[in-house]
Amino acid sequence: MRPSRLILAASLALALNAQAQTTPVAAATTSGTLIIVPAYGEVKHANDEATVTFSVEEQDKDRAAAQARVNQKMKQGTDIVRREDPRAELKTVNYYSYPVYPEVPDNPQRPLATQAARRVPIGWRAGQYLEVKTRNLENLPKTAAAAQKVLGITGIDYHLSPELTRKLDDERIAATYRNLNERIGSIARAMGRNVNDAVIDTVDFEGSGHYAGGQAEMAAAPMAMMRGKRADMAETPEPSFEPGETRLEMRLVGKVKFR
Repeated sequence: MRPSRLILAASLALALNAQAQTTPVAAATTSGTLIIVPAYGEVKHANDEATVTFSVEEQDKDRAAAQARVNQKMKQGTDIVRREDPRAELKTVNYYSYPVYPEVPDNPQRPLATQAARRVPIGWRAGQYLEVKTRNLENLPKTAAAAQKVLGITGIDYHLSPELTRKLDDERIAATYRNLNERIGSIARAMGRNVNDAVIDTVDFEGSGHYAGGQAEMAAAPMAMMRGKRADMAETPEPSFEPGETRLEMRLVGKVKFR
């Protein structure tokens, strides 16, 4: 081959190679693409309602005597709560009484039937609980201190009232749907598409099952438990309560198609 032809062939090869390197790779078409988009939203608000559980327990050799003291103290405590917080909702629950037996060490040499026959109750234990639901959180420490003169506090649960929960649900839905649109915009930009070409086909609000599991702990606020000995009729210092806040969350799944 003549030198001129060799030079021409080499130049042609270089030109073709340079053209191949500069030619952009065609992007995959996204027309008609179906995209599954998860979204998330939440709202927070200070708790406006509390349920306080009071309790009383008595023990006596005589069952009737133990129950009588429980009845008396429960009535006194109920009257105190009604006086301190007239708008509170009261509910007495879990009245109980059971025998108390002495602790007898096991004796391998003695038949179990004989050991059980020798068990004679040494007394009776009786008790009852009082649930107090209130929205007067500012006065709650004073109410609790007054009731603790005769009752003990078993636990306190701060939460949102039903009316406030319904109001916040509107905000929660709006926040979640706004997050869906924000994510659709981000996906469209990543795909090199105009967000106006995206059409929302389906919106699944907590209906997929996969996202419905966490709702139980969101609707409800964390339980703050307090244990203490039953107080006598002396003055009791006011306890320190912090209502805290509740976070309401929502997840949804949207199906989006690009034209």
